[in-house]
Amino acid sequence: SWPKFPSFFHFHHFHFHQSAATGVLGEPVEGNKYAIVIGISDYPETANDLQYADDDAQLVASILENQYSFNPANIYTFINASATAPAIYNQVEELKNKINPDDELVFYFSGHGARGIANDGDNEIIDEAIVVNNKDNSNVEYLWDGQLKQWFDNFPTSRLAFVFDSCLAGGMTDLAADGRVISMATRESGLFDSATEGQQWGGGHGEFTYYFFIQGIEKSRADLNSKNGIVSNEEAFDYAKSNCQSDRPTISDQFENDLVW
Repeated sequence: SWPKFPSFFHFHHFHFHQSAATGVLGEPVEGNKYAIVIGISDYPETANDLQYADDDAQLVASILENQYSFNPANIYTFINASATAPAIYNQVEELKNKINPDDELVFYFSGHGARGIANDGDNEIIDEAIVVNNKDNSNVEYLWDGQLKQWFDNFPTSRLAFVFDSCLAGGMTDLAADGRVISMATRESGLFDSATEGQQWGGGHGEFTYYFFIQGIEKSRADLNSKNGIVSNEEAFDYAKSNCQSDRPTISDQFENDLVW
């Protein structure tokens, strides 16, 4: 049987203050930029609904277009009922056949996360998942960390940036590989972490997305290292990590120097 949603408790961690950003910009993208942006507030059972995840995803799509010059036709958004497991999988597969080695993909998810035991091919005792809708929106479906890893194995480009604004997101380090950056709202811990939804941030956004995207990128407050008018993935992460009060962000960074989308 599928695991139920975890209880959402806060677990306090020691803080580590090392910066992800080097202040040195890595190689710019030479090809096209693509994005898969997922936000789910409206889950099949209303007790599991969130307030801001769908708005967060719409905001991220707008920032990618306006701040980083993504072609809107290359931004694939999956909001609420459209964010089904088959639809997301099919989009990944379509891009596998479309993307070239010099292209870039940003993958953003805002919604519920979960933990359980899954036969997802990664040989972990405990697995983490992002929670999406099933094909007919009658129930939820879990996309496990090992399953997502398989989806992105042998991807045509190594230039991949993942951003997870969900609880238990720290387990998504299964996706790590050379050239990839994974920014996660919460650490993987022995007890449950909760990506913060209980308080409005900036008029109605999740805490991590608010500091990473709105304050960090849109308002350029994360442009701390080089003051060059460009906010890198790592600068945005550092800014969010230093300002989040409840979330415990973590990053897996295997891109050389700092990644600018």
